[in-house]
Amino acid sequence: MQAESGGAARVTVVDHPLVQHKLTMMRDSDRSTKGFRELLNEIGMLLAYEVTRDLPLEPVTIQTPIQPMEGRRIAGKKLVLAPILRAGVGFLDGMLSLMPSARVAHVGLYRDPDTLQAVEYYFKSPSDLADRTVLVLDPMLATANSAVAAVERLKSRGAKDLRFVCLLAAPEGIARFQAAHPDVPVWTAAIDSHLNDHGYIVPGLGDAGDRMYGTR
Repeated sequence: MQAESGGAARVTVVDHPLVQHKLTMMRDSDRSTKGFRELLNEIGMLLAYEVTRDLPLEPVTIQTPIQPMEGRRIAGKKLVLAPILRAGVGFLDGMLSLMPSARVAHVGLYRDPDTLQAVEYYFKSPSDLADRTVLVLDPMLATANSAVAAVERLKSRGAKDLRFVCLLAAPEGIARFQAAHPDVPVWTAAIDSHLNDHGYIVPGLGDAGDRMYGTR
């Protein structure tokens, strides 16, 4: 796991061999829709381990089959997973398998093909975001327009402790996101070279939503 420092919140590149192996498989243009979806689910689970590494713990006394003991459990209220529709849903099942009690917020945004700006069409979240850690999920941090808009929307509902999780990031997207939300750290599996004229990450893996659902 590599962390990049700077004036803004940190960017952590999760360089675990399993993550990098699965990411390479996902980049392959011959990967089937089913295979792509399964790999995204698996990587989501692995990224969840890293993004929750520093959650606070509290002591708790339990009874094992042998004797009482003091263990530790996660303190505070349950997390909120906030996928940006539609591609962010690809992370959801893997993360929920590790955190089945987590709440889920849905942020519906699409990218206008002409302006590349994010347009909101749906938003639903728990009412007490201010008391919870919120993981914002989207496979791609490209122009960052959707990510910036999603975090702004969540903050408007009271969210204070936010973390952004993606599969791939472009340097332009990181710079834009950090300029807008310097308090929100980012976890990603890789930082690619650049964005092309259509706002896609290069070399990237194409449109994550289209590859997940077999659409164009």
